[in-house]
Parts: sequence; C-alpha cells; structure tokens
Amino acid sequence: MTTLTGISDFHYGLQKIFPEAEDFLPLLGTDYVELYVGNAKQAAHYYQSAFGFQTLAYAGLETGLRDRTSYVLQQGKIRLVLTSALHSNSPIAEHQSKHGDAVKVIALWVDDAREAFRQTVARGATPYLEPSVEQDAFGEVLRSGIHTYGETVHIFVERKNYQGVFLPGYEKWVSDYNPPVTGLQYIDHMVGNVGWGEMNTWAKFYAEVMGFANLISFDDKDISTEYSALMSKVMTNGNGRIKFPINEPAKGLKKSQIEEFIEFFEGPGCQHIAVATNDIVFTIQDMRQRGVEFLHVPGTYYDTVRDRVGIIDEDLEQLKSLGIMVDRDDEGYLLQIFTRPVEDRPTMFFEIIQRKGAKSFGKGNFQALFESIEAEQARRGTL
Repeated sequence: MTTLTGISDFHYGLQKIFPEAEDFLPLLGTDYVELYVGNAKQAAHYYQSAFGFQTLAYAGLETGLRDRTSYVLQQGKIRLVLTSALHSNSPIAEHQSKHGDAVKVIALWVDDAREAFRQTVARGATPYLEPSVEQDAFGEVLRSGIHTYGETVHIFVERKNYQGVFLPGYEKWVSDYNPPVTGLQYIDHMVGNVGWGEMNTWAKFYAEVMGFANLISFDDKDISTEYSALMSKVMTNGNGRIKFPINEPAKGLKKSQIEEFIEFFEGPGCQHIAVATNDIVFTIQDMRQRGVEFLHVPGTYYDTVRDRVGIIDEDLEQLKSLGIMVDRDDEGYLLQIFTRPVEDRPTMFFEIIQRKGAKSFGKGNFQALFESIEAEQARRGTL
C-alpha cells in the first residue's frame, strides 16, 4: 500500500452498504478537493489558521510549473489543494474571476483510473482528462477525469504505484507555522447546487454514469419556509463513502439560497463541503476562537430539541451556546453546524458534522437552518 502521508488508514475498502448502487467503478474514497482561488498562498494561511489544516505539499515556479501554483493541506483524511493562476490568460484565472474562490476538482481515489474513465465515458460522461501517467522519482500516478455539473469535474486518481508526498511534480511543504488541528477527520458529503429543473438530470447522471443510488430525496415540503424552498436528492456510491446531495431551487415567495448561490456563483457549482469530527463541541469552540463565523440558530430552536431527539450525550446548554443543531433518525443522532460563506460572495461554505449512529442529513433541522440562512440573505439584501 502507498506510504502517502495519511493514506495508510485512508483505504475504505469495498464493502457494499447500498446494494441498489451498481458501483461498477468502484470508488475507494475522496482523494482530494481542489479549489481555484485568487491567492493560494493567502488561502492556505487561512485554512491553516482557521480550520487547522497542516502543510503537506507545494508546486509552483520552484518546481517547474510556469502557469500556476498549488498549496496542499491535510487534516485527518481530508486533503485540500489550493491553486492560483500565474497569468491572467489562464483557465484557472477565468474560473476564479467568474465563480470566485470555488471547488473545481472533486478527486476520487480508484484502483484503475483507465477503467473508471472508460466505464463512465461509455455511459455518457463528457471527457475532461484522458488517462495520463505522471511520473517522478517516487513512482507514478495515473489520472483521468470527466465533466459534471457546471464547471465542476471529477478526477479519478490511481496511486497504488506511488510513494511520494502527494503527486508527481509536488515537493514536501515544510512550514514554521503549524497551528494545531481542530479535529476534522474526513469529508462526509459534498453538495452541488444546480439550476431550475436540473436536479433529476444530475441525479440520473450519477445513477447511470457512475453507478450511484438515490439514498434519500427531499421535496419543497421538507425543505421550505414561508419565503423560500429547495429540493434535493442525495446520491451515494455502494460503500457509502462518497455522497453527493444535488439541490435545485423550488418556487417560493422570495429568492431561495440556491437561487442566490447560482446568481453570485454565475452557474451551478459546489455549495458546501461537509467535514466530520468526533468531538464537535471541541472543534467548534476551537474554530470560533480562530475567527470562523457560523450561522446564528434561532434561540427558540432549542426549546423543542429534547422532545424531538430525546436523550443525548452532550450538554444541551453548551450546544445552544455554540449554535450546534441536533437531529435523530432510526439509527442514532447527529450534530451539525454551518459556517457563513468563507469568501465575500455568498457561495461556498462548510458544514461541520458529528454522526452518532445517524445516517441522515438533519431533516429536523431544515426549518431552523433555512430561517438562519434567510436572515443572512435579508442582511445582504438578496432574499
């Protein structure tokens, strides 16, 4: 097995939890998420300082790249790649100019990147990256890729013959500045926002092109307030390690969060990254002290929590003071909280989640969450 930092415990195995998923690829886990940003050096400092990510690898002018620079950060099994263009006439610069700092690549770890490409393209995917071998003194990595919603792409990464720090062309990044981790462990799910009437199209894409199953669906009766609504389908691969909720707007009296996202993102894209922790109280206390801003939860939300979720291990007053929400399903409960957008545009944000048996997505919290988001929209004048 590869000795890539943090990967020895990264192998999720192929146990099939959702038999309705064809899962022909198969997918071993999320390899990395790449964001195109305006200033990768400064973005890396933010994610180190605010989220506790650790330095891993670097590529840029010093490593032979002439068009871009990339900083790679890691915490637990999460790897973020922050990439900036070195010239204005670059697809990276164009992407950042149009969308703001945003997710471009959701990379998926596979055993066979050629076969993953062949299978998905044969089923209708549009090629993004033909199978390509990248080599250095530490071995080789094979990558391929396909287009998905908007300008988001999936890269299939086969790294079983590689012993380097990240990918060929990257060098180890050693920094004197290393704030402690905040307890983030892995990516729980990543949410894509698409336009009116496009949810079923992309749910079908993940089912037919990638062999995913529809784990759960929410309509505008589940996710709505007096003013706005959305619909969502959660798609999952067979082992349940890759989950992609797909959201679209629904009709309401005012503009929904999905419409606001699409307006400022200028198209479909990744709305939020949900990252898991085993101690959400510690994680949120720490992140708040580091300056991360979270959505405000209406105080009345906590008046009915005990009636809805029953006995929990955590102190409810402490959860209330931190703004952490709780929900229960048939298998347990979960705790979750959402950051405010992590850039000036009201687009991308993070969810912090701790699962204590629950496999759901916090349906009981949707009302309070929507009210919190609408309060933010009203402040911005975009509701």
